[in-house]
Amino acid sequence: MNLKFITTILILAFFFFLFDVSSASKVDELKEKIEQRKSQAAQIEEEIKKYQEEINKTLEDTKTLKNNIKRLDTERKKILADIKLTEKEVEITNLNIEELGNQIGDKNNEIEKKRYYLAELLRKMNELDSQNIVEIILSKDNFSDFFDDIEVVENLQAEMNVNLENLKILKLSLETEKKDQEEERDNLKKLNVKLGDQKKLNEINKSNKNKLLTETKNKESNYRKILEEKLKLKDATEKELFNYESQLKYELDPTKIPPAGSGVLKWPLNSIYITQKFGVTADSRRLYVSGSHNGVDFRASIGTEIFSAGEGIIEGTGDTDTTCPGASFGRWILIKYDNGLATTYGHLSLVKVSIGNRVTTGQLVGYSGDTGYSTGPHLHVSVYPKDAVNVITRPSVACLGKAYTLPVAAINAYLDPLLYF
Repeated sequence: MNLKFITTILILAFFFFLFDVSSASKVDELKEKIEQRKSQAAQIEEEIKKYQEEINKTLEDTKTLKNNIKRLDTERKKILADIKLTEKEVEITNLNIEELGNQIGDKNNEIEKKRYYLAELLRKMNELDSQNIVEIILSKDNFSDFFDDIEVVENLQAEMNVNLENLKILKLSLETEKKDQEEERDNLKKLNVKLGDQKKLNEINKSNKNKLLTETKNKESNYRKILEEKLKLKDATEKELFNYESQLKYELDPTKIPPAGSGVLKWPLNSIYITQKFGVTADSRRLYVSGSHNGVDFRASIGTEIFSAGEGIIEGTGDTDTTCPGASFGRWILIKYDNGLATTYGHLSLVKVSIGNRVTTGQLVGYSGDTGYSTGPHLHVSVYPKDAVNVITRPSVACLGKAYTLPVAAINAYLDPLLYF
């Protein structure tokens, strides 16, 4: 009986060994593919960094047609590299899903085999238990064989306990891998959306360049005239809006907003570089009719991801270029947060949210651009108490026969964003 038991165990162990070798081979092959894709992705990331450095240099001076076209060309190269990187991330995620799928399949097979193995152990124990002690003693030639059988029973019990514990561990591992696979599938959906956005951004870039070349006929003198006209329109629109906001009355209740310096707002960009601060600055008297800047400008090339600064509701979205091109915010988003504050994001290229949507801290809401009045791609952020700002639609004096829709607030309701980020 002992020999038969040992033979059964050896056959089962050999079967498990073959299974593990076959499974390990597939896992190793997938891991190698994943590492190759990661290496390729790292190379693309280095390429993107170089393009970003070139873009940052051109952002310092976009007052010439030549430099603006150069920036657009470099941005297109960066966007195409972004697309390649996202495609590589999609490949990696698909491979991760496949690897996890194999691991889940392996775990399921291993669990079934361990159940079979446990059933065999239980059967052996039942065989021994079915004999009474007198029968066992009489069937043995000596007491040594009897004690050998007792040892076999004890070994079977120990083996069963070990395998039961292993089965529990396998089931926990299986649950973890299923959860990881679901997370990877969610990530894949996000990557495919991101890929679609990047392809739209590439089309926007091409459209912007074609429009610029058409309007200027590729002549520097024409470009300067366009800039002058945009500046006049921007000043007229800004003056009109300033006069309207100056008439609004607002009394701040400090208990309704977080204290300054509390850091309740998350930065809206992954990389922070401030190009224009809030209030009266060295440039504000020259750049703005009011002599003061009502927000903070961040350097952000076209297609940079923009995130919600907190949890709240999308109160409004719009595009001032549809009624008064090149005069104001361009594409904008107004978010009112649960903490009592609100932000406007301006000059976006793509908006990813709709009015009434609830957003979480760090959620993607759009991509930066240079819509509206902008001397180069950037993100403008204004901050206010959320009860002080509202979206209005009113006839425009600067753009006769048109009406603009955008967030407005009393002049004294604008807060310094850097006190809350």
